[in-house]
Amino acid sequence: MQPAAARRERAGAAMANCLQEWPEPVVRVQALAESGLAAIPSRYIKPPCQRPAAPLLGQEKELSESEMSIPVIDLGDLLLADDGGAATEAVAAACREWGFFQVVNHGVRPELMRAAREAWRGFFRRPLPEKQRYANSPRTYEGYGSRLGVQKGAILDWGDYYFLHLAPEAAKSSDKNWPANPGNCKEVSEEYGREVVRLCEVLMRVLSASLGLDESHFQRAFGGAECGATLRANYYPRCPQPDLTLGLSPHSDPGVLTVLLADEHVRGLQVRSPAGEWVTVQPVRDAFIVNVGDQIQILSNSIYKSVEHRVIVNAKEERISLALFYNPRADIPIAPALELVTAANRPALYPPMTYDEYRLFVRTKGTNGKAQIEALKGQASPAS
Repeated sequence: MQPAAARRERAGAAMANCLQEWPEPVVRVQALAESGLAAIPSRYIKPPCQRPAAPLLGQEKELSESEMSIPVIDLGDLLLADDGGAATEAVAAACREWGFFQVVNHGVRPELMRAAREAWRGFFRRPLPEKQRYANSPRTYEGYGSRLGVQKGAILDWGDYYFLHLAPEAAKSSDKNWPANPGNCKEVSEEYGREVVRLCEVLMRVLSASLGLDESHFQRAFGGAECGATLRANYYPRCPQPDLTLGLSPHSDPGVLTVLLADEHVRGLQVRSPAGEWVTVQPVRDAFIVNVGDQIQILSNSIYKSVEHRVIVNAKEERISLALFYNPRADIPIAPALELVTAANRPALYPPMTYDEYRLFVRTKGTNGKAQIEALKGQASPAS
């Protein structure tokens, strides 16, 4: 096996060499949807085993008990430094059982949440030629996009997005990468990002403590103040055949934490339940949906697990959501915490790997379940 430094250098070279441009012309899904087509192009039709269940014709499905079971956690006492024990226990239980939970009383102003979501809704309603000025490439993904991964001929998802870097300061997207309209988009998104990053830092302390580690352990291991934050505004247009495609294919998130501000009116996020079934999440008003990323699964030595999720689309309604991804500093090797490793009962399951190395898989192949982290499992050397 090559030394870690050589492996990291090779990953950097691969990132630079193979991700220059998209392999074929990019088609905007919103433009397809607005063209009035009655059937979706074959490039968006998923294999039968990946398609969502056929929707009930003209009927609104009643929520089953399982669809209400994503934990909802009140962070109020925790943020007031009062008695956060119950919230810590609830977060730990949610991470063990689901990998997903919703948080209320989280400290981010509801009016700021709504303003950020509406600013991006305003962008996606701008004329296509204006949006095209911000077309992205796979070199950085910054800007207006409609696909993930660079495999030619891949089956695509029914959605567009806008991707930006918010933190750390040295990595922030420049002014030219931000849309000029709506005029408040950059200002409100950056304020929103700062508030959500603070929430992520609180959750880092909670997760560390819940595993019996020093409160600062997770934050320190992932890069301290140099942790990254990126924002992806997701736009899922109406789809004439929602039972044949997906807005976003099944995947787990490669980073540390994802904090999602879902659409207030249209459900779409589905999570793989502990029993293996797809569960549709019903967002609580003014709540965030939080999920564990692959890096927490690695650092916790699989005590906490990232979970597959996907997005379904709707024949009648468009849907918008904002996902903030909280990520490690790109060049720090991440490995299971030594305190959570025992040679006899719980050996280290993952080899040290930087986030730059890890995310190369996603940037080349796109979303693909939990293929990346499962491929790494058991590859740690006895000395790790």
